Amino acid sequence: MALLGGDEKGKLGSKLRSLMVGGLDLLFPPLCLQCRIEVDGHDSFCSGCWAKLSFLAGSQCYQCGFPFESDLGPDTLCAACIAAPPAYDRARAVFRYDDNSRRLVLSFKHGDRLEGAPAFARWMARVIEQDLLGASGEEIDLIAPVPLHRWRLLKRRYNQAAVLALGLGREMARPVLPELLRRVRATPSQGGLNREERRKNVRGAFALRPHLAERVADRSLLLVDDVMTTGATLDACAKTLKQAGARAVYVVALGRAVQDRA
Repeated sequence: MALLGGDEKGKLGSKLRSLMVGGLDLLFPPLCLQCRIEVDGHDSFCSGCWAKLSFLAGSQCYQCGFPFESDLGPDTLCAACIAAPPAYDRARAVFRYDDNSRRLVLSFKHGDRLEGAPAFARWMARVIEQDLLGASGEEIDLIAPVPLHRWRLLKRRYNQAAVLALGLGREMARPVLPELLRRVRATPSQGGLNREERRKNVRGAFALRPHLAERVADRSLLLVDDVMTTGATLDACAKTLKQAGARAVYVVALGRAVQDRA
């Protein structure tokens, strides 16, 4: 005869988990994701670091999400999108990629600091729900990251965009294909290049894996990257997906560089 009913077992299990978490917190106290001082909970920031992050909100370009200094209306396009419309349908980012967020992003990207990924995924999911898709009624069928070239992946050991994409898949309960796209050409770094140079640098650099082509046709896809600057890389990826028959391609990034519009 069972000594505990289902409810009692559930309560006991919950208490045991709480004790285990409490014990781990004593051994490994939660630290701010930015400055590493002790904070109240995991995946969080101290009040000082949180206040320094500049979350993107308010009036933005309808298509690429570039923030405007004043409210120009919800359907306004920036000059860059008017001059050369990107292949993706809409793009949004969580916060400005600036002096206050750069160390956070670079430590995640290059420094094996992946403990912030769950929080980043939650923020990105909120941006997708509230702004990227909004009241459009559109739904995401499939999530994919911007790929790294195999030599860069070997050197870095992980693709930070894939880490974010997998976290978003859990948050949004959507399938993720980390290897949907591949980078067929090892392009030089985009740093220091202007908008047109970036566009040329990644032209023809991406391809769809043939055995996954049927997953793209007539589907709505979400492309994920860590930082968006001019959007040239994301545009090149979106073109590849649209050529394969994707119905829509949306973009979400963790950070957005907003200074360079050349």
